[in-house]
Amino acid sequence: MIEFATVARPYAKALFELAEEKQQTQAWLGGLAQLAWLVRQPQVSALLGRVDTEAAQKADELTALLDCPDAVKSAEFANFVQVLAQEKRLAVLPEIYLQYQNLVLMHNHVKQAVVYTAYDVVSEDQKAKIVSDLEQYFNTRLQATFQTDPELIGGVKVEVGDQVLDLSVQAKLNGLYAAMTN
Repeated sequence: MIEFATVARPYAKALFELAEEKQQTQAWLGGLAQLAWLVRQPQVSALLGRVDTEAAQKADELTALLDCPDAVKSAEFANFVQVLAQEKRLAVLPEIYLQYQNLVLMHNHVKQAVVYTAYDVVSEDQKAKIVSDLEQYFNTRLQATFQTDPELIGGVKVEVGDQVLDLSVQAKLNGLYAAMTN
């Protein structure tokens, strides 16, 4: 079975290059986000899976559902959806969106970060302080999303690309356990 990431990569790269040329990277990012969400919906997925429907009709119906006028106005973006439909690649849209988003972040010299905390971070000021400290640590700008993981007991665990910074109580306890058993 072909990995969606392998299939999505050339589509995401081609769309990003065209979007950059047309100065539409952010508008098309919004359009791709909506398309990625739409194809995951059971009713839309059922429509896209029908063999008795033409590819062009599937693409037209999918773009008609978009609530992103900047992306839909663009003939190039609509053509991109048509090409995906013709090549039977509409199911790959969520992965295309993720890869396109990564290209936009790299272009802006920003990295995606996932910050796991043991408890919900209460205020936006706390989140801003955590992100600011992490940007200094990783020496780059970050776009952070916060998730709660009660197993951490306390502290934070941060994933930036393939780097992990684990400052959680759980990691310290695991380290202590390993030191005591060896």
